Amino acid sequence: MKKLERLGYDSWFKNHVDMEKLADHEIARVIAVHKDKYVVTKGGDDIFAEITGKLMYAKESAVDLPTTGDWVYVDFLENDNYAIIYDIAVRKTLIKRKKSGKTPDYQLIAANIDVAFIVQSADLDFNLNRLERYLVMINENNIKPVILLSKCDLKSDQEVNQIIKSISSVAVKEMVLPFSNKDGMNVDTIKELLLFGHTYCLLGSSGVGKTTLLNNIIGSALFETQPVRESDNKGRHTTTRRELIQLENGAMIVDTPGMRELGNIAVDIGIEETFEDIIELSLHCKYRNCQHVTEKGCALLAAINEGELTEQRYNNYLKMIKESNFNEMSSYDKRRKDKNFGKQVKAAVKKKDR
Repeated sequence: MKKLERLGYDSWFKNHVDMEKLADHEIARVIAVHKDKYVVTKGGDDIFAEITGKLMYAKESAVDLPTTGDWVYVDFLENDNYAIIYDIAVRKTLIKRKKSGKTPDYQLIAANIDVAFIVQSADLDFNLNRLERYLVMINENNIKPVILLSKCDLKSDQEVNQIIKSISSVAVKEMVLPFSNKDGMNVDTIKELLLFGHTYCLLGSSGVGKTTLLNNIIGSALFETQPVRESDNKGRHTTTRRELIQLENGAMIVDTPGMRELGNIAVDIGIEETFEDIIELSLHCKYRNCQHVTEKGCALLAAINEGELTEQRYNNYLKMIKESNFNEMSSYDKRRKDKNFGKQVKAAVKKKDR
């Protein structure tokens, strides 16, 4: 069990594990996914694994399949050289985004993440709207966000402070930490944030320095990096898979492929957390069903006129609300809602019988 604890198997997971399944199978953690192939570990060697046909064909959404960071029920075969995954243990958190295309389904990023490092570059890649989308995605899943501002060696202190000020306008409660992979500024401070038994992930566009930061944290050039293109200052994809890496101090971290497009589905909680200031302002609107577009007595429009709210943040808020409503719920969310409703009905029936 101590080996599992080093992988983050804490009291929360122990309390939520299915004891009947645990009686028939062992517990392991997914550390990498390669299309339909998986790599798992129970604290020793990395072991290749496959899921059962039942798990594959019973899936209604990508959310029903294992992803990096998941705890799974497995059987180990061939002297622990091969494994079969039977089911996924209850997840504490799950980072996901809308799949490209019109179909409302998810692409999984990582599971059971405690802290998400959102890496934004201080150079031409910096984008407040994209940062807000990352925050919505993270806040929706009750994960703690930390914003890392990379390539600060390319800017003056005054320019860096101005960028941090603009970040603080959309991320009021989050830690913002400037750093540089080139001269090592604040890299040690980032290392100090990584705690034993906790799982972290690096999120951001290609070329912002995620993989280089990971190499600096590890202390060796273990993972391949590529320079950004000079023609458009955009990064090239270096990380092509999501892999859970265990650090010497017992912390775990997932590097993820660069993401520029971030679509969200049914992210009410994430929007409420990220745009808390706008939600509070809306409580002062004259009409309860105010759409915040042309209505007289709209507190949001008044705040824009008075300079208390920027048009950029206001427009991004409306855009994400519209996008979330348009996508509605994925099949996974609908099924989860139906299950919750079913539980409420059963609880009400039991209460009535008493």
